Amino acid sequence: MLDFAEIEKECPAGEYFLILRTLKSFRGANNQSNMSLFVKKPLGTLLAEAADNSGHSLKKTLGAGSLVALGIGAIIGAGLFSITGMAAANNAGPAITISFVVAALGCGFAGLCYAEFASMIPVAGSAYTYSYATMGEFIAWIIGWDLVLEYAVGAATVSISWSRYLVKFLEGFNIHLPSALATGPWDGGIINLPAVFIVVLVSLLLIKGTQESARVNSIIVVIKVAVVLVFIFLGWKYINYSNYDPYIPKNAGTFGEFGFSGVIRAAAIVFFAYIGFDAVSTAAQEAKNPGRDMPIGILGSLAICTVLYILFAHVMTGVTSFSSFRGKDGIAPVAVAIEHMGKVDAGGVMHADYPWLNRAIIVAILGGYSSVILVMLMGQSRVFFSMSKDGLLPKIFSQVHSKFRTPFKSNFLFMIFVSLFAAFVPARVVGEMTSIGTLFAFILVCIGVLVMRKNMPDAPRKFKTPLVPLVPILGVATCLFMMVFLPLDTWIRLIVWMIIGFDVYLWYGVKHSLLSGGQKDTLTQANKIGGLGGLALAILLGIIAFAHHNYEGAGDLGIFYFSLIFAAVHVIVFGIRLSKK
Repeated sequence: MLDFAEIEKECPAGEYFLILRTLKSFRGANNQSNMSLFVKKPLGTLLAEAADNSGHSLKKTLGAGSLVALGIGAIIGAGLFSITGMAAANNAGPAITISFVVAALGCGFAGLCYAEFASMIPVAGSAYTYSYATMGEFIAWIIGWDLVLEYAVGAATVSISWSRYLVKFLEGFNIHLPSALATGPWDGGIINLPAVFIVVLVSLLLIKGTQESARVNSIIVVIKVAVVLVFIFLGWKYINYSNYDPYIPKNAGTFGEFGFSGVIRAAAIVFFAYIGFDAVSTAAQEAKNPGRDMPIGILGSLAICTVLYILFAHVMTGVTSFSSFRGKDGIAPVAVAIEHMGKVDAGGVMHADYPWLNRAIIVAILGGYSSVILVMLMGQSRVFFSMSKDGLLPKIFSQVHSKFRTPFKSNFLFMIFVSLFAAFVPARVVGEMTSIGTLFAFILVCIGVLVMRKNMPDAPRKFKTPLVPLVPILGVATCLFMMVFLPLDTWIRLIVWMIIGFDVYLWYGVKHSLLSGGQKDTLTQANKIGGLGGLALAILLGIIAFAHHNYEGAGDLGIFYFSLIFAAVHVIVFGIRLSKK
């Protein structure tokens, strides 16, 4: 039951009447037919959740500064310190700065749409919640499942990288961790304990409280931003402008390797470096004044990081040729750049002027990775929390700790899952995988703004996306454009994950949904629409698997045969679904 008195207490006097008018205009939404796979969550219900400040809700502790810090904490991390060099060496050359601008444009359009939604619907769940209100339950499930992939798997992978940098850092002090205990079995070890350690530590911090987590994150943000600024400041005088010639290396005939296609592919790759500002929206329910502070947190963190990224890339490709980042050194481009920030002796040997900076960079990377893991796990647990509250996942994941008021059981679940993944699964580059999942989420958020503006024009909005419908359309176009330029194996992994999501929703979610109610007509509709959608995805998986095998990965037989078997099994599974009445 909607508690208007509670909403009145949480809202300024003048604003309450606007909300009341809006809720009355959508009173019929609560009475809509529940027998629909695309049932929408009423705006009134969402506003009531946002106003709830009881012991069963998330604690409101975050201000604008904390939200900006959360965004920067998530954004500046693995992407900047790792993949920038590889993208410059293999795809864009010095024009990696243009790639960052292109990626920032896509993020900017999406960020404006996120800001409107986060101020309008300040509820945990981010794009999942926004999709539920605009496009219905089935679409919301798809985007929620997509976000689970982005945050959970991303956190696990970053923790593995964190472990490697920790080993390297300790070696500088002549402390050597046993290789068997610092690498997984696929890399010649037994278990990756440092990766498990950081995941457990961050998860326990999140369980302890959002405010405490935000304080730790703020300290980390100060450290790594300071190191980035020091690198830019010290490196600027070592720029050799001949390294910028040519600024956009000529394409040699291979798509995605230099030239225009290389700049765009690099933009799709470095897009990974921007991921994080969207996670700010998952903390909307924990913001003190979401209407004002959420847009500041989302757009502020994005703007600050964009400027830092462009300057960082400009210095990095200026102090040495982009070809220096090829090979195994490409994973540590900052270290390569620092080695070229010095003087050449009579024998032609370069002597770095700031050898201490490498150690400081490693400290910043460790801190940067830690804050990325923190925000990813925080974002993931909030999405799971929202999906569980809606009945699409077991209720255990929406239980809030009586003292800390955090979704501790969701945090605990992913502490175990991510720890196991980090301990035993081989480290692989998932930047592209995370990018495609995030780009997909951004597209749906941009579409959601268009739908909401048309269907709910009178809804209260403390922040409005400018130039609608132009900005959302440009957001969709830019993000889709970057998705197209990603490798086919990235699309294979996304489709496999989404098919698994179809399985979970059809087996559990649609039966236990609070809105669709598990009605017979809804289940029939789910079998029909879910079956058709799943069947289409399974067929598409087979087609892309063949295309990838023939054009990109002829030697990668593992992913080829897995895709075909997985697709064949699900053609049968979804075919059976379609045959049910």
